[in-house]
Amino acid sequence: MDSKISVKNLDMAYGGYVVMEGISFDVQRGEVFLIIGRSGCGKSTLLKYLLGLKHAGNGKIFYDGVDANELINGDDFYGRKIGVLYQGGALWSSMTLAENVALPLETYTDLSSREIKELVDLKLALVGLKNFEDFYPAQISGGMKKRAGLARAMALDPEILFFDEPSAGLDPVSARRLDDLILELKDGLGITIIAVTHELASIFAIGTRAMYLDVETKTATAIGAPKELLASSRDKNVVAFLSRGTKTPALTSEERRMLLNNPTEFD
Repeated sequence: MDSKISVKNLDMAYGGYVVMEGISFDVQRGEVFLIIGRSGCGKSTLLKYLLGLKHAGNGKIFYDGVDANELINGDDFYGRKIGVLYQGGALWSSMTLAENVALPLETYTDLSSREIKELVDLKLALVGLKNFEDFYPAQISGGMKKRAGLARAMALDPEILFFDEPSAGLDPVSARRLDDLILELKDGLGITIIAVTHELASIFAIGTRAMYLDVETKTATAIGAPKELLASSRDKNVVAFLSRGTKTPALTSEERRMLLNNPTEFD
């Protein structure tokens, strides 16, 4: 398998408080890898380690076989080759959408103003925001803010995209559109995507594989295709999470089949 990211025996902690221990997994090139689990299990904390915002004291993180510790201060790796869509979009309110998307291009490239404008127009069109270049964040909907944030995350054509709860705060229709856009990016551009999400419909719609972080055992207890985990996992916590906890862990085969066909059935 072609691993884009490899994590080996990573311990996650805040001071003396251990969040997770012995986390190991690989993210394959071009897949949508989901980090799932109950609140407080360390999903967002793991993102901080992967993004170099927290130092991996115990354990190792590799990008294309290179130790992440060697990349933090070298070649602008985290600025140029990684894009991040934050939970709230994190757009600068005093800047237009075009100015928001242009910012990383102005920071990390020597492109001319004309070249930057052409790229900004292209990125905004790619996420369905053509003709909204001069709008400010306060003038657009929540779903449009997420798409504008995605355009900015893709400004430098990153190899990896990170999403922190991409569907949070969106209505079901907007969330589905964002899911479809994520799949288009994966299939059309071959981008590797890592996403933290708790939205059941999104988990089944976009996930190539998912890793479940168990808050009780403080480790990863399952990795696999979401539908396969629901259909065959014997871990009661995994099944309860993927069935929204509305049934006992011992779901019948008929109930699991219903959830696979309609993941919102038991919401």
